[in-house]
Amino acid sequence: MKAENFIAFFTVCGFFIGMVFTLIKLNDPIEMLVYTMLITFFFYLVIHIIIMNYIDVGRTVKRFFDRDRHEEVADYLISELAIREKRMDNVMSKLTNSDKISGKQNARIKAKAA
Repeated sequence: MKAENFIAFFTVCGFFIGMVFTLIKLNDPIEMLVYTMLITFFFYLVIHIIIMNYIDVGRTVKRFFDRDRHEEVADYLISELAIREKRMDNVMSKLTNSDKISGKQNARIKAKAA
């Protein structure tokens, strides 16, 4: 059963228990209204405390967010990024080497022409 259903059920139970208590003990309508609202609010708070402590929200969250799957995808993407980074480093080093070689060749050609 969902947590919202527990909250609604116990809030309604608190309302009716408050009504019965005030009908038996009190005669003033304002006091009846105030005590009924206080008892209902008490039941509302108590059921929230119970839900916080005893209902496993992790199971519900796992249904919507599969952490293991997302970590697996993230690890794969990180490994692919590392491979591409190594390839780019190799390309950059080859370009740097070819620039140095072509610079030396240009210097030799200029030296021969002069």
